[in-house]
Amino acid sequence: MRMLDLFSGIGGFSLAAKWVWGDDLDIVGFCEIEPYAQKVLKKNFPGVPIHEDIKKLRGDEFNEIDLITGGFPCQDISQAGKGAGIKEGTRSGLWFELLRVIGDIRPRFALIENVPMLTVRGGTGVIEDLTEIGYDTEWTIISAKDVGAWHLRKRIWIVSYPKHIRRYGVQESEGSGSRIHSQAGQSRA
Repeated sequence: MRMLDLFSGIGGFSLAAKWVWGDDLDIVGFCEIEPYAQKVLKKNFPGVPIHEDIKKLRGDEFNEIDLITGGFPCQDISQAGKGAGIKEGTRSGLWFELLRVIGDIRPRFALIENVPMLTVRGGTGVIEDLTEIGYDTEWTIISAKDVGAWHLRKRIWIVSYPKHIRRYGVQESEGSGSRIHSQAGQSRA
């Protein structure tokens, strides 16, 4: 599994991926602008390149990426913010840079995290943007409490994958019909 971690923070996505894939994980790079977070990344993931500015990151620098992760800034969509949204917000507007990189690289999967207010302050646009570049998308809201933490801290989790890869694990070519086969072998229309 080759992974590119954007808006990396201190590497939460990469740590979770390491737990899942172990030695089969190849983290090819981080993108994080915050100096303290960069220090933590260097300590915990030595040798992994850190790119500082998402606006300067070029997709053609990477080959055969399986997974792009990213939690783009939430300040313009959070309840605590002024509600500028994605299009008008300078911080949350960095979504378009994440979208650009996903479109350039064309990973097998993109995993995106943000605050639940995204559902009313730009989430429809995020899904539409991913659709326009050829990705199907699924999403859900999960609280930290749902997975055993003592606090709520709800987050929206968005998983996207190219349209020719279907939810039930069967890869179809572009024009191969509309039937999806489940792993149990049953057909779904």
